[in-house]
Amino acid sequence: MSKIEEIREAVGKGKSKIISELVEEAVAEGASPMEILNDGMIDEMAEIGEKFKRNEAFVPEMLVAAKTMKKGVETLKKYLPDGADKALGKVVIGTVAGDMHDIGKNLVAMMFESTGFEVIDLGVDVPAEKFVEALKADPEIKIVALSALLTTTMQAMRDTITAIEEAGLRENVKIMVGGAPITQEFADEIGADAYTADAASAAEVGKALVS
Repeated sequence: MSKIEEIREAVGKGKSKIISELVEEAVAEGASPMEILNDGMIDEMAEIGEKFKRNEAFVPEMLVAAKTMKKGVETLKKYLPDGADKALGKVVIGTVAGDMHDIGKNLVAMMFESTGFEVIDLGVDVPAEKFVEALKADPEIKIVALSALLTTTMQAMRDTITAIEEAGLRENVKIMVGGAPITQEFADEIGADAYTADAASAAEVGKALVS
């Protein structure tokens, strides 16, 4: 088994304790850092995302794989060309005001990172103004990802999009929404660019929106 295949297997099985060592060994053996990133880690996360959509993998497995990849990327960073690990741009993500749920949001953030985005995570119970402030502070943000897990906080999602529009920033970004009560119909109604039902799809759609 090649070192790239070992890295792939480590990501797939969530072996976070050995990923850094494997990355260093692969580099020492002459593997290209971009090959390690793309073939060893990003491709494996994409495969896990597909398994998740087919109900062949579940949230805990995706979380440990994403955490393992994140650790691997941290080790690999010093060998990559500047910005290569964040080639797709920046995403600002948060659970909207009034909602304290974060598991889904965290999973989406990890999947975005594993696809090659830089993620700015504002956390939970995020007021609309905080999203606006983040966009004003960093014009490189390409996607705003809003999460809501309660029907009572769906209105906060609408309010956030309105606030971004009123700040004159709507044309600069793509807005993605998701969470248990959210539907495609609701996403259309509030003017979002995309709705996805799961974390793996979110990363894929995000990539398509900025390419």
